[in-house]
Amino acid sequence: MNNVKVGTSRVVTGAHYGWKDWLAQRITGALVLVFVVAVLVRFLTAPATYEAWNGFMASGPMKFLTFFTLLAACYHAWIGVRDIWMDYVKNSGVRLALHIFTILWLLGCAAYGVSALFK
Repeated sequence: MNNVKVGTSRVVTGAHYGWKDWLAQRITGALVLVFVVAVLVRFLTAPATYEAWNGFMASGPMKFLTFFTLLAACYHAWIGVRDIWMDYVKNSGVRLALHIFTILWLLGCAAYGVSALFK
C-alpha cells in the first residue's frame, strides 16, 4: 500500500476541542457584566460625589468584585486575542511573538490594575 499524504495532517486532542475556552469566555463575560451592572446601578441611584464613589469603590465587597473582574477581563482578552492570532497568523514565529507580546501586555495591565486597586 502506498502511504501518500495530501495536505496537512493535524491531530485533534480529543472531543469537545475548544469547549473549555468557549465556556471560559461565557463565564468571564458574565462576571464583567455583573460588575458593569453593579457600577451602573450605583451610578443611577447614589449621589455622584467623589466621597460617595470613593466609599463605594473602597468597600470590601466592591474591591473583591473589582479584583476578580480585572482578572476575568484579562483572561477573557487572552482567550479572544489568542484565538485571533491562531486563526489569522499563519507564520508560527510571528504568532509566537504575538502570543508573548499579548501575555506580557495583559500581565502589565493586570499588575497596573491591581496596584491601582490596592493603593
